[in-house]
Amino acid sequence: MGLTDITSRIAAAETAAGRAQGSVRLIAVSKVQPNERVEAVLNAGHRVFGENYVQETQGKWPDWRDRFDGIDGIDGIDGIDGIDGIDLHMIGPLQSNKARQAVQLFDAIHTLDRATLARKLAAQIQEQGRQPQLFVQVNTGDEPQKAGILVDELPGFLSYCAQLDLSPSGLMCIPPEGLDPQPHFAMLRKLAAEHGLPNLSMGMSADFETAIAEGATHIRVGSAIFGARDYS
Repeated sequence: MGLTDITSRIAAAETAAGRAQGSVRLIAVSKVQPNERVEAVLNAGHRVFGENYVQETQGKWPDWRDRFDGIDGIDGIDGIDGIDGIDLHMIGPLQSNKARQAVQLFDAIHTLDRATLARKLAAQIQEQGRQPQLFVQVNTGDEPQKAGILVDELPGFLSYCAQLDLSPSGLMCIPPEGLDPQPHFAMLRKLAAEHGLPNLSMGMSADFETAIAEGATHIRVGSAIFGARDYS
């Protein structure tokens, strides 16, 4: 597939949904991908990336920020996503004891999913004076093995975040595997509207077009851009 194919499909999905071109931000999920694949996407002008692991991010992205921030893509314009510098998103589970590094490294954190993490992030944001964009992860399928705030607990959790001076800008979900994702995307859209949150992080390689139809503002696509991961 590759980056060009995915961006074309995003544009077509935006048109089909009656949405403005460029209203969806593509997060290229680069976790556990070989450096040469990531650099090829950087050289193509893309600047928005997602990672799952703090330690892996620390090991590779400071150098890429030094090399690629402010550098035009090969198309001769700023990043093809309209962003000049690298925009780095934490999309994996975040341990509370990694909050300091996460606030230092990431421009957005999509996995705010519990009170202890909220407290740690609030403390680090205040200490560092750096404010990454925050998404609350919602467990739309009420799956006991999956992280995320339960739907019924979301109002109370958002109130708790407000008490900590945290201001999440959106919600994130990962629908149950093997089920139709559309009802879960629709539920997340409804929850975000009820709470006045403008951003929706939902949709991955297999279902991002459905997510766009339901209002996704951020989609997370990895293997369809970079190829299959080798965890060995």
